[in-house]
Amino acid sequence: MGNKQTIFTAQQLDAYQDCTYFTRKEILRLFNRYRDLAPQLVPLDYTNQPDVKLPYELIGSMPELKDNPFRQRIAEVFSEDGEGNMTLDDFLDMFSVLSEMAPRDLKAYYAFKIYDFNNDDFICKSDLEKTLNKLTRNELTEEEVRMVCEKVIDEADLDNDGRLSLEDFQHMIVRAPDFLRMDWKYFNILYFHLFISLAR
Repeated sequence: MGNKQTIFTAQQLDAYQDCTYFTRKEILRLFNRYRDLAPQLVPLDYTNQPDVKLPYELIGSMPELKDNPFRQRIAEVFSEDGEGNMTLDDFLDMFSVLSEMAPRDLKAYYAFKIYDFNNDDFICKSDLEKTLNKLTRNELTEEEVRMVCEKVIDEADLDNDGRLSLEDFQHMIVRAPDFLRMDWKYFNILYFHLFISLAR
């Protein structure tokens, strides 16, 4: 008997397929990646839905995240506990949203959540400052950051309330034609160009 038959029930695999943009084979491959992060914590048998959560330190060390200045924020947004510690479901959700198959609106929604550092359902000036500083790895002066953030709000704030709603944000990213390609590799680059182009 192979492991592939005992890791999940057929119903579990069907549910994972329904909730993600992955095939069964891809789901099993991602399960193995999750398990490889902590084989001593993650059992090979998930048929009884074990209560397992990997700490952020392990998630953040993955090749896709370790050099990403948003790694902690990405993990926080996709983790059920909001602290970056991930269940297998959280892990699959994260990879699914950042896959090429995920629709633009879903990517926009999660990008918005990642940039909403204070979790108030708006991207305000302080959120933009944190975002820009992470995107540029703190290479801009305070004055440059302030100017770019003011320009972004001026250009993208449709209802003039001084902050960006999800609707404002979705309207803004229409200007980034490569947004559909947003995945691990392009996550930082696209937004840097987007913010800079708005600031001109």
